[in-house]
Amino acid sequence: MKGLLCKAIAGFYYVHNDDGVFECKARGNFRKDGISPLVGDTVEITVGADGKGVIEKIYPRKNCLIRPAIANIDKLFIVSSFSTPAPNLFIIDRITALSCFHSITPIIVFNKCDLGDFTEYRQIYEKSGFKTLVVSAESGEGIQPLKDELKNCVSAFTGNSGVGKSSLLNLLFENLKLATGEVSNKLGRGRHTTRHIELFKHEFGGYVADTPGFSSLDSQLDTLEFKENLISCFPDLVKFSYECRFTDCSHICEMGCGVCQAVMDGKLQKSRHQSYCSLYEEMKNLKSWESNKKR
Repeated sequence: MKGLLCKAIAGFYYVHNDDGVFECKARGNFRKDGISPLVGDTVEITVGADGKGVIEKIYPRKNCLIRPAIANIDKLFIVSSFSTPAPNLFIIDRITALSCFHSITPIIVFNKCDLGDFTEYRQIYEKSGFKTLVVSAESGEGIQPLKDELKNCVSAFTGNSGVGKSSLLNLLFENLKLATGEVSNKLGRGRHTTRHIELFKHEFGGYVADTPGFSSLDSQLDTLEFKENLISCFPDLVKFSYECRFTDCSHICEMGCGVCQAVMDGKLQKSRHQSYCSLYEEMKNLKSWESNKKR
């Protein structure tokens, strides 16, 4: 049978399909081949007379994260708020860059619209080509478009403390029957985070990831591959990079740079280019041996 691996704990894997949930072990040859099943994997299992299963095959992954160890995330919802704390565009941009690097669709969610006007922030990301939603977990404003984005996909949420992520998750996933105080533990960072990763099936026809938090995704900046592909992780900058005079342009401040010219012409959001430059400076001296050590 084919199914979705939704939980992994202590060497046991729990696979969901239309027939139910099956507790499975993995074939020994996976370990021999240096492969481990991950939450989010689409797998093929055989089930014995006792109802226990064995994972026989792991289907190809579209993405795979190291920390948190999860595969095949479709969408990452990046939650920010109007105040306490105010939106930090650099943090949003570095998470969108990592999402693009891993072929995960980033969706920007500005919460607490009942406290102020997000028009300026919304325009930055909509003009940069990102799906951007403005919501209020307090009043329920804008929640339906967010629910629509959750349909038929595997999603995860990230956001700093104080942005109202827990309240938003509690409003969205009432069917999980989680008390408000438990949401940060079950579906976010929280003070006492979960020790394993799990996918919860929800009423919108998809799954939401319960992990100890996606803040650790940030650690994957320290890879040579990400450094070498940085410009492609800013899709709004890429199209202007083809107009650069030199093929080895860093797109920071060079004469004849198509990206810099687009910023000056108002075709490219200045804050987006500033975030690119900050990430470039952060990683420009990263060597291959450092990258391997940090992995």
